[in-house]
Amino acid sequence: MRGSMALGVAVAMLSATACTTARTADRATPPPVLTSRQPAVIGPIAPPPPPGLDGRAGLDGPNACTSIARGPALAKAFGVKVTARPKTWNDGGLPSLDLCALLIGAREVRIGISALRAQPTSIDRLATVLGSPPRPLTRLAADARSGLLGVAFTTYDRAVRIAAADGLTTAEQVTIGRAVRAVVPAVARPARISDAACQPSGSSAEQVLGVAAQLRRDYRTEAGAVTCIWGSVDATVAIVESTRPDDIPEARRQPRPERVPIGDGGYYLRSENELVFRRGRRVVRVTVVSDPQRVVTRDRLYDTVGPLLPLFR
Repeated sequence: MRGSMALGVAVAMLSATACTTARTADRATPPPVLTSRQPAVIGPIAPPPPPGLDGRAGLDGPNACTSIARGPALAKAFGVKVTARPKTWNDGGLPSLDLCALLIGAREVRIGISALRAQPTSIDRLATVLGSPPRPLTRLAADARSGLLGVAFTTYDRAVRIAAADGLTTAEQVTIGRAVRAVVPAVARPARISDAACQPSGSSAEQVLGVAAQLRRDYRTEAGAVTCIWGSVDATVAIVESTRPDDIPEARRQPRPERVPIGDGGYYLRSENELVFRRGRRVVRVTVVSDPQRVVTRDRLYDTVGPLLPLFR
């Protein structure tokens, strides 16, 4: 299950940071300047992200990070310059998050806002990859769940996740969380952002969902990489082309996943509802995330991406 993959990443990072973060978790003083470390992608139950998704490519327009960076509050609280990368991208997870990258000094904090209204299970799902066991953080929100890596909570009917690869103290979570809460009404995007290029796969994607898509997130990067996402409150279908030349790490797993004759060679990972293949220099991933988890056949994933194969070069 993809949730266990994401949680595994979180646990690996926690092992190196738990002692330091635990000592500072309840610090009442203002947040200290955070040191720069190699950022890692931290997500809810979501597909593996292609390299390059860090706010330099994706959807244009204001996002939570750029809006926060324009104000003085966080720079004053942390005592360093606060900036943001300009683009938003969607993780194709459940809940499906529109993500952005906030830079506090040299440190990257990723902020995600759900593309659909929060569901009763949204915060629990988001909290599973923030450190175990998650604990209440009512200073921020009544339903806030805090872990070593960050915090998840609901505001203005949207689920929010704030996370950093090397952890956030309670004080840091509250400070950043309040800044995010203040901008959500202005930056939360509409549920449907579509591109005609993705339309040929729409019918097959909705057959996987079992309902008409409530969520659409279609966009192209400046380099031409295509993202097409369809979603409902309990499932998300994503077709994501890597933004730069990429390999297929899934191919190195043991036992080897099932080979699929698609593009320039691909693999089907049944337990993760994933079809991944190379097309030219880039890699395309077709994924389904659902709750409860359902098995999507190789042929169904193939049929979903098939109409879009001419887009990938």
